[in-house]
Amino acid sequence: MFLGILAGLATGALWSLSFIAPRIVAPFTAWDITVARYGLFGLICVLLMLHPRFQPRRLGWRRIAIGCALGGLGYVGYFICVAYAVRLAGTAIPPLIIGTMPVVLAVIANARDKTIPWRSLLLPLGLTASGILLVNLSTVGTIGVEDRTNLWLGIFFATMALAIWVIYGMANAAIMKMPDAPDGLRWTGVQGLGAGLVGLALAPFTSFTSATQFWDADGSRFLMWVLIMAIAASWLATFCWVFASRRLPLALSAQLVVAETVFGLLLGFTFEQRWPTQAEWLGCGLQCVGVVTAIAIFARSIRPRIVSS
Repeated sequence: MFLGILAGLATGALWSLSFIAPRIVAPFTAWDITVARYGLFGLICVLLMLHPRFQPRRLGWRRIAIGCALGGLGYVGYFICVAYAVRLAGTAIPPLIIGTMPVVLAVIANARDKTIPWRSLLLPLGLTASGILLVNLSTVGTIGVEDRTNLWLGIFFATMALAIWVIYGMANAAIMKMPDAPDGLRWTGVQGLGAGLVGLALAPFTSFTSATQFWDADGSRFLMWVLIMAIAASWLATFCWVFASRRLPLALSAQLVVAETVFGLLLGFTFEQRWPTQAEWLGCGLQCVGVVTAIAIFARSIRPRIVSS
């Protein structure tokens, strides 16, 4: 369980890079980094499949198709929504909206699995929800009203990203809980293959031309972030999440993804070169306390079953 918790936290930290990468690579577009990132991610997975350890053996065509679909929706679809959200609504707002995902997933998962009594979840969910609400209200209150259209469009894309993540998280967790659940490395490769295929299909939407310069300052920065996002935020993050999904109840792994919100906010503050406000500090603190409380509750719930087995 401890390794699963560490893997879940690492996933959130790696995925939080998506909140700043689309702004860092400007003037390259969101479509540019999406196609380059997931095209490279898919290529890495294909090359790894040359080794028998990474080949999707005994998965069956149906499960391979499901894995590719999850990779296309959960990674390409999610990243495009996040990319437009951060460009339209800024660095802070999207992680705060998507930060409601742990509460949404925990409620859905516990309603389905009944892992622990609802009264035991009230405290961690209440702390997490309070932290998210506090930071949201504080951030929205500081936003100017000069461009309400961009703000609302950014909120819309962030909400779409939240919906995509909920669907992906539930589907992936269900597969990893099956008796014949796929191996983590092979499942990561299949999802990467799907993300790469969808990413390449979006190539006509990029701004790349024969005159595009990749060796000036902007181009070098773009290529560096493509590598970071393809290797760390895609392949490694996917493997960590598959690892965590196999070892933790969905209601707990959903709580851990709040790390994506916390790291996303910290990266956003660093990008904007400012310190968090008092409300932002307090909100992040409440989220962290909520996560720690959830871990303690689930640990007490799971320990007797481990001992008895």
